[in-house]
Formats: sequence, structure tokens, C-alpha cells
Amino acid sequence: MLITPITERVFSRQLLDVLIRAGLIAVLAIFCFRIFVPFLNLMVWALILAITIYPLQVRLQRRFTNKGGLIATLIILVAFVIILVPTYLLGVAVAESIEHAKAIFDSGSFRVPPPSDSVASWPLVGQKVYDLWLQASTDITGLAQKFAPQLKDAGLAVLATISGLGAGLLLFFAALIVAGILMAHGETGHRSAVEIASRISGPVNGPQIAELCTATIRAVAQGVVGIAFIQMLLIGIAFVLMGIPGAGLLALAVLLLGIMQLPATLITIPVIAFVIATQGVSAMTVIFSVYVFVAGLADNVLKPLLLGRGVAVPMPVVLIGALGGMVTGGIIGLFIGPVMLSVGYELFWRWVREPAKPERLKEEQQEEKHA
Repeated sequence: MLITPITERVFSRQLLDVLIRAGLIAVLAIFCFRIFVPFLNLMVWALILAITIYPLQVRLQRRFTNKGGLIATLIILVAFVIILVPTYLLGVAVAESIEHAKAIFDSGSFRVPPPSDSVASWPLVGQKVYDLWLQASTDITGLAQKFAPQLKDAGLAVLATISGLGAGLLLFFAALIVAGILMAHGETGHRSAVEIASRISGPVNGPQIAELCTATIRAVAQGVVGIAFIQMLLIGIAFVLMGIPGAGLLALAVLLLGIMQLPATLITIPVIAFVIATQGVSAMTVIFSVYVFVAGLADNVLKPLLLGRGVAVPMPVVLIGALGGMVTGGIIGLFIGPVMLSVGYELFWRWVREPAKPERLKEEQQEEKHA
């Protein structure tokens, strides 16, 4: 087929039109993204919260029809109370602890008890811990001056962490409000999500992909946050009953470690060592140590039971997505990672099995003919 100059000019004109349109669309997308990016974390958190809490909204709507907005408002108000009350109590406890510690230091009555001789027999680090502990009990001022740069850096890190937690809490509250608005229009939002997924992956895969994303987010919320909360309760109650100093703060640290997919043994093992070193070996301390150590490992049993529940992909896929997303994207990546990996896993296997369908159909037809 010969290409005439007229045909070539028409083709060049059409190609130029396509490139101009694509360029204009790209410029528009870039401008839209730059305008939206300051609210990206807020909207992602709001979407995650709305998807996680929406089943409760559906249950209540079955009893109170045509009250979607009122139900969503009540749910968000209850969530505010549930979060604000412990946060306020924790803040008061921390402030009182700081004031009490400051009063003890000002009075000069602060003393570190000397270590037990058994501390020196600990494997690997026993002698170093014993020497450091002994110096703290005899000359804490000199020890503080020796580690002054490290203490300064640690203090700055703690202040930065506290300020980050405060900003994160404000972002979370704002996301809760936006999540309530999204839940009030949940049915419309679900239809929009299905339409977008159908437009991207086709009318057959679209509804299933949308359902997979929804189920994965809820499974991660239950399997990660839920397990971390259970561990916090199990370990926190034991700390309170044993009279561990700062039991509330340590329990909160267990919750944060669980959400960040770090082992709770980072808290439980030092506490067990502290209890045995200060109270000695007795039936009570042995029971406490075994219970706290087992509770710190409870997530290894609970994750396979809760993390992949209700999701049409294997649990290891969700777990790997949660861990990888946490490493690359922080807390939000904890939810986005499993969603992306689950969708990719599902689409990959559908692509793998797609060419086999015509061959399988031919084999079935041949079997029917022979029958």
C-alpha cells in the first residue's frame, strides 16, 4: 500500500492532535495533583477510616432507615469520645509524672538502688550493665555528665516524637470528620468506586477488584490495629497489677509497636529483666515473666487468624504487603501496601489463567462429543 503525500499529511495532523491533547491532559493532571497533594494524607486516612467503620453504619441503617447522615455523625462523635478520653487521661498522667520526677530531682532525694550481684552473671551484657547500674547508684551526676550529648539528642528526639504525635492526632481527628461525610454518602461512593474500577480493569473485573480493595483494608484494620490493641490490653493489665512504673506509657508503646509491625518483646523483655533484677526470683515474678513473654508473642498466633479473614487472596500476600508498605510508606503504607499487592496478585493470576480458558473449553467440548 502506497502512502500518498496527502495521506501522510493527514496522519501527521492526527498524530499532532493526539500529542497535543495528551500533553494538555498531562498538564491538567499535574496541576490537579499539585493542588490536591496537601490534602492527600487527610483524604487517604479518611477513606481508610470510612471503609473500616462503614459496616457499623450499614447495621445501624437497617434499624433506622433514611438516617444515614445522623448515624454517621453519631458514630464519629462516639469515636471522638473513645479517642479523646484516653488521650486526655494519658496526657494528665504524663504531666503528673514529669512534675513528680522534677520535684524528686529538685529535692535531691532521688537515688538509684544498687544492682544485685546476679546482674553481673547475665550473659554477654551482664558486667557492662552491672558497672553502669552501679555508677548510676553511686554517682548519677557524673554519669549524666558523661552521657550529656546522648541525653540531649534523646531529649530532642522525644520532643520531635511528641510534636509529631500531636500533629498526627490532629490529622486523625480531621480525617474522622471527613470519614463521617464519606459514610453519609456510602452507597454513592461504593457505586463510584465500582465504576472507576470497571473503567480501569473492565466490567467483569471491576466489581471484584473494588470488593477486594475494601475487604483488604478492613482485614488490615482488624488484623493489625485490632491485634495491637489486644496485646496492649493483655500486657498493660499485667504491668498495672505488677506495679511497673509508667505502666500506661509502656502499654501505649506496645500499641504503637504493634501498629508499626514491631515485636512487643522490645518492651516486655526489658520489663521482665527489670522485675527480676529488682524483686528477685519468686513464684510471682516467674508467673509474671512467662505471662508477659507469651502475651508479647500473641500476635504470631492472632495474625494468621485475623489478618487475611474475608480476603480472597492468601494471608501471606496481605502480611507481606503490610510489612513492605509499612517500610516504604509509614502507617498509611500499612494499608496501601496490602491493597496494591492483593490487587496485583489477583490480576496476575487472572492473566495467567485467561489463555487456558479456550483450551479448557475445547477439551470439555471434545469430552462431550466422545460421551
